[in-house]
Amino acid sequence: MLLSGRFMMAKLWQSVNGLWFFGFLMALIERVSNPLVVILDNASIHTAKKLKPYWDLLEEKGMRFYFLPPYSPELNRIELLWHKMKYEWLPFKTFTPDELDQAIDEIGRGFGL
Repeated sequence: MLLSGRFMMAKLWQSVNGLWFFGFLMALIERVSNPLVVILDNASIHTAKKLKPYWDLLEEKGMRFYFLPPYSPELNRIELLWHKMKYEWLPFKTFTPDELDQAIDEIGRGFGL
């Protein structure tokens, strides 16, 4: 979620690791003008020491990082969005993978309206 109100989303049917997240941030920095400040929680994909060179590369490209205090989901806007998606915007039912994919796309298209 960008401060401008834009929403950039990537859907994955697998676990996200640090390298995948780095790739997402590289794509983000190509689509969003500087300055770009990314607010992160303390998930292991954000804090793994082996990813330090990747974080350094992103900082060289003009991206800055701000880490939220540990155990503070109430400060994490994306956690609030996930909660709203799961409990307000998606019907409470069983989805097939295709139905869920389509429902998430619909939410993404309507975000901000």
